[in-house]
Amino acid sequence: MLIKERRTKILLSLFLFSGPELAPVNLSENIAKIFDFSFNQKTKGTISGLLKEGLIEKSETNTETKLNEQNDQKKYRLTEAGFYSLCLEFPFFRYLRDKWDGKWRIISYEIPESRREIRDRLRREMQGWGLGPWHRSFWLTPHPIINDLKNLVSQKETEKYIQAFESDHVFGDRINLIEKVWQKSILDKKYRELFKKWHDLLSQNEDKIVKLTKIVGEYVGILKVDPGLPKELVGDSWIAFEAFSIFKEIRGILLS
Repeated sequence: MLIKERRTKILLSLFLFSGPELAPVNLSENIAKIFDFSFNQKTKGTISGLLKEGLIEKSETNTETKLNEQNDQKKYRLTEAGFYSLCLEFPFFRYLRDKWDGKWRIISYEIPESRREIRDRLRREMQGWGLGPWHRSFWLTPHPIINDLKNLVSQKETEKYIQAFESDHVFGDRINLIEKVWQKSILDKKYRELFKKWHDLLSQNEDKIVKLTKIVGEYVGILKVDPGLPKELVGDSWIAFEAFSIFKEIRGILLS
């Protein structure tokens, strides 16, 4: 699993096993195995922290039988706040639920070489915001991240190096822009390679959970680099949307 942070693993597991509906998910031992965490004290502490932050919430307990009560103790769902927090690391998820407002966000920062550590930290912190390099020191994204940027740099040294804008696209070839900034054709190729890996994994004679663990691992790898462009820019048939549908089918088959 490419993800190291326990809280991200938990948030991601809740989304990938519920989908845009943000339905309750039973954080079972199988899900823990797939996302490479265990239900130890650290995990319990992380879940408690996510509950306090309002990023997840417990599902209502079914009190019909004692057995059902025990099973439902691990049922959680992402809140709206949890979903949008996750979108800052995996921007592809945003436009599975939201409609694009048609606005472009442009961020410019010129941080001197003498403050290189600030520049590198800023890039890491904005890594999942769907930003693409437009021109030198200019980054472009369709995601509504201006408030997140303000919260990130407010009252910090970084703030004085940054300019941010919101704009409509007035004139120019949008297809060429998308290819230049996000290299859409290369991303398409990566998804086609993912489909082949999934096919090979499904054909192997292995336990279903082992297969699903590997399939999720491969999927997370591409989700980390997908800028999450809305269908208004890439069309309804964009391969990333197809991949999500295929993943849901695979998940259903291997968990049956």
